Amino acid sequence: MKKFWVLLLFSAVICTTSAYAFNWKFWAWGRQSAAVTTEKTVTVTKKDGLEIIPTMDTVSNSKNTVWVGTFQLIWNDLIDEIIKRPVEFGVASPMADSLNKKAFTVDDLEESSYYKKLALASPKVKKEIEKAIKEKFNETSDILDKFDWTPAQGKYILYAMLKKDFEYIKPFDKLEDGEFKGSQGKVKYFGINDDSNRSLRSTVNVLFYNGKNDYAISLKSKQGDTVFLYGTDDEKTFDVLYKNMQSKAKTYTGSHNFGKDDEFKAPLIELKAEREFPELCNKPIKYSDYMISKAIETVQFKMNETGVKLKSEAGMMVELTCAPGYRPEPRYFYFNDRYIIFLQEKSKPYFALKVEDAKSLQK
Repeated sequence: MKKFWVLLLFSAVICTTSAYAFNWKFWAWGRQSAAVTTEKTVTVTKKDGLEIIPTMDTVSNSKNTVWVGTFQLIWNDLIDEIIKRPVEFGVASPMADSLNKKAFTVDDLEESSYYKKLALASPKVKKEIEKAIKEKFNETSDILDKFDWTPAQGKYILYAMLKKDFEYIKPFDKLEDGEFKGSQGKVKYFGINDDSNRSLRSTVNVLFYNGKNDYAISLKSKQGDTVFLYGTDDEKTFDVLYKNMQSKAKTYTGSHNFGKDDEFKAPLIELKAEREFPELCNKPIKYSDYMISKAIETVQFKMNETGVKLKSEAGMMVELTCAPGYRPEPRYFYFNDRYIIFLQEKSKPYFALKVEDAKSLQK
C-alpha cells in the first residue's frame, strides 16, 4: 500500500513538471515569434483623411497630412533623460528609427513658444503642468486626463505643448469663394488680387515662380514667424519638399518682389486632430527596464487672412518593465491645388501641412 502511494505521488510530480515545461516552452515560443514580427503601423485619422505624422521624413499617403515638432520634443527627452541612448525595441520600428535622428529640437524654437515637463507621474505633477500652461499660454490641456497619474516606481510622464499665435504684417483680403482641385464644393480664400490695397504687396516675398504648380511665396509676421506656401505636384516627404523649396529659391533668377500685377490666394484652413501611437507602446525598450505605455499627439491649426493660430500637445507615459531679376508678366500664386504649408521660427520648420482637400479643412 505504501509503495502504491509513493508511485502515485511520483506520477503527479512528473505530470506537473511536464505541464509546467510545456507551458514555459509555449510562452517562450510566443515571445520568440513576436520578436521577429515587424512593426505594423497604426494610423489614426479623421474622416476627412487627415493624418498626423511623427517626423518630417515619414511617408504618408493621406490626402491631408500634418506634422508638428511637439512629439519629437518629448521623444528627445526620452532618449536624453531616461533611456540615455537611441530607442530600440525587440522588433523593427521605422518610426522609432526616424524619431531617434532628433531632426527637430528645442534649439529650433524660441523658449516662449513651448513648454515641456518630465517628471515621475503623480496627481501633483498633473496639476503643476495644468498651472504652467495656463500661466504661460492661457491654455488648458486636451490630453492630460487620458493618462493614468497613479504614482509608481519608475513611472514617468513626458509632456510638451507648442503654442503659436501670430499676425501677418498686414491682414490680407478675403477673396471670392472658388474651386480647389480635389475638393467638392466652393472653398473660402484669402490673398491679394487686382482690387487689393497696393501696400499689401510689400508683405509678400516671392521665393520662385517656375510655372504651373511649381511656385512658392513667404509671408512675414509681426512676431517674426514666417509662413511658406509651396505649390507642387511632388509626392515626397516634408523634409525633402522643404529642401527642394529652399534650393529652388536660391537658384531662382526672377524677381523676388511681389509685382503690381501678381496675385495670390490661399484657402482658409482650420483643423483639429489627435493621434495615438500604439505602434510605439507596450514593447520593452532594449538595453533598459522601460516601455512606453501611452503616447498621444494633438494638433489644432487655424490660418486665415489675419494670421495663424497653432496649439499642439504631446504626452508620453513611460513605465518600468520586469539673384534678383525682372519678370514683367503677371504671376498667379493660386493655391487652389495640392500645396504645402511650412511654419518656421528659426532655421527649421516647426510645422508642416499638406493640403489636397481644402474643403474638408474648413469649418
